[in-house]
Amino acid sequence: MTQTHLHFNMQMGRRKPESVINRETACPFCDHNSLTDVLEQRGSMIWLMNKFPVLQETYQTVLIESDDCEGDWSVYSKEHVHALLSFGVEKWLEMERSGSFQSVLFFKNHGPLSGGSIRHPHMQIVGLNHYDYLAQVKDSDFIGKTIDKEAGIECTLSTHPRAGFFEYNVVLSDWDRLPQMANYLQILAHWVLNHVNVRNKSYNFFFYHWKDKLIAKVVPRFVTSPLYVGYAIPQVANNLEEIIHEIRRHYF
Repeated sequence: MTQTHLHFNMQMGRRKPESVINRETACPFCDHNSLTDVLEQRGSMIWLMNKFPVLQETYQTVLIESDDCEGDWSVYSKEHVHALLSFGVEKWLEMERSGSFQSVLFFKNHGPLSGGSIRHPHMQIVGLNHYDYLAQVKDSDFIGKTIDKEAGIECTLSTHPRAGFFEYNVVLSDWDRLPQMANYLQILAHWVLNHVNVRNKSYNFFFYHWKDKLIAKVVPRFVTSPLYVGYAIPQVANNLEEIIHEIRRHYF
């Protein structure tokens, strides 16, 4: 039976280490000798089971991005973001193809308002036993004004954001252009952390396998709008063209 909600294990959640805000907490991802249930390692990238699987009826895995606890997509080398995205997408699609899950999530939290608890850069791949995330997705989620476009791939600023105000889409129709998707994601991460707002230190990547396309949504994270929390009303800013002009000025 398809679920309408995921169940969060509060007892397990209380045991999770917190290093996003409390920087005195020892980082569990830095001590490789303490890592357990490692599924695969490629250089400094490690895919392993989540030691604190707070979501019930799921299969929770973590992809540690690098050895650098202070690293981030915005500062990695081009070679590393290409390898990292390739690794993550490969394992995400493997889990999808396994037939063991109704759907599989692939996402990244960065910063204190992103929903993450560990500072060390990582992504998550989560198999959902009885929940279909695609049931909540629609074509308009990925419609936007073009920031940059190449053959088989486009980077846009959403005109119909899922939550609001600014959401950036990278839509890949030619899967051979995956390295360029990584380049766009790096640009957008750098833009969010350095140019959106001096107080902004948080963002999410959300990935969607939608109608033969691979789509990534980059979302700067602030305190969530009360209109969205209370009424599920997304808002879109009235200066999208100005934002696009500034991104192009800085990066293209």
